[in-house]
Amino acid sequence: FKQVVKAYETKQYKKGLKAADAVLKKFPNHGETLSMKGLIVSNTGEDKKTKTEAHDLVKLGLKNDVKSHVCWHVYGLLHRQDHNYREAIKCYRMALRIDPGNLQILRDLSFLQVQVRDLVDFAETRRQILLTRPGSRINWICFAIANHMGKKYDMALRVMDQYEATMLKGNMKKEGIKDGDAVTAQYEDSEMYMFKAMIYEEAGRPEDALAVLKNQAGKIVD
Repeated sequence: FKQVVKAYETKQYKKGLKAADAVLKKFPNHGETLSMKGLIVSNTGEDKKTKTEAHDLVKLGLKNDVKSHVCWHVYGLLHRQDHNYREAIKCYRMALRIDPGNLQILRDLSFLQVQVRDLVDFAETRRQILLTRPGSRINWICFAIANHMGKKYDMALRVMDQYEATMLKGNMKKEGIKDGDAVTAQYEDSEMYMFKAMIYEEAGRPEDALAVLKNQAGKIVD
């Protein structure tokens, strides 16, 4: 089954179908494999017949293992491919009932919540992600952005302040930045202060926005 998942993730669809059929030959009712096979099939063509086959496989997989977070997640991914975002969100939520702390599903859910402009739930999902991985810089920034998008400026600023305090202690992991890459780190810090100033401005606090720009002038490279 792991080979099926890996083949899908690397877009080796023929290899994935072959691996799925090998599993189903031994375990024809294996729900997760049926679902993954359906997801792979959906990526092999855009015609109605292919889409129908994909949906039938995923539905059968879910029927055989309705308590599997994998099956619900896959069904959500299939709906997302079809641009049925609301249905995809429902499936992701079902998956999270079974596996509440699954970061990949939480991320996928947050992306669709932005897509449908469900900003309240988007902020809550990003909060859950932050609580799960508080040592990740991007999770703090995304939670701040979620509150900013929902016009919850005070919360966004509190998140930024907490992020700054944690960052200054050296406890924050900066994804995508290699050790010694000072230039990239400098630009990211600069963008953070610019974002904070923008929040103050949109919150109707121009003096505070100017104070950020003045106090952090040496760190702003724009």
